[in-house]
Amino acid sequence: MSDWKEIKAESIEKTPFELIGKDWMLITAQKKDGSINTMTASWGGLGVLWNKNVAFVVIRPQRYTKEFVDEAETLSLSFFDEEYKKQLGYLGKVSGRDEDKIKNSGLTVANNETAPYFAEAKTVLLCKKLFVQEMQKDAFLDEAIINNWYPGEDYHILYVAEIEKVLEK
Repeated sequence: MSDWKEIKAESIEKTPFELIGKDWMLITAQKKDGSINTMTASWGGLGVLWNKNVAFVVIRPQRYTKEFVDEAETLSLSFFDEEYKKQLGYLGKVSGRDEDKIKNSGLTVANNETAPYFAEAKTVLLCKKLFVQEMQKDAFLDEAIINNWYPGEDYHILYVAEIEKVLEK
């Protein structure tokens, strides 16, 4: 971890709108058997809930990474410079069920006591899951969201996780 320094969550310079919406992120978790999977995401957020710094992410039920996030107590969110956009695109399109997409991406898994993350990232959030809930059709107040984003009724699962550590290069 020599390239990394730990910072406070409040010291993250980029906004969540830049980090998540523009730059994208990798959500990564490890099963008890040691296997790791990741997925690219551009939906989620950072904030304060229950007097804790938290991240929230949403994962569709059919995503392979969901199995890993569900089994693990922790997960990481890795953020990269623009030069890694091609790898992030690849990791968002290919399923880990079909191939070793992490290996094929050329990215390097790093690990610490909390959760696996990527050595090439510029910022990493190491998080502990606090809350999980399936989104439900009757909870949506704007029907256009259902029509635009859920024609197959495959509503996301919402995960809220405490940010335990922030690493930055």
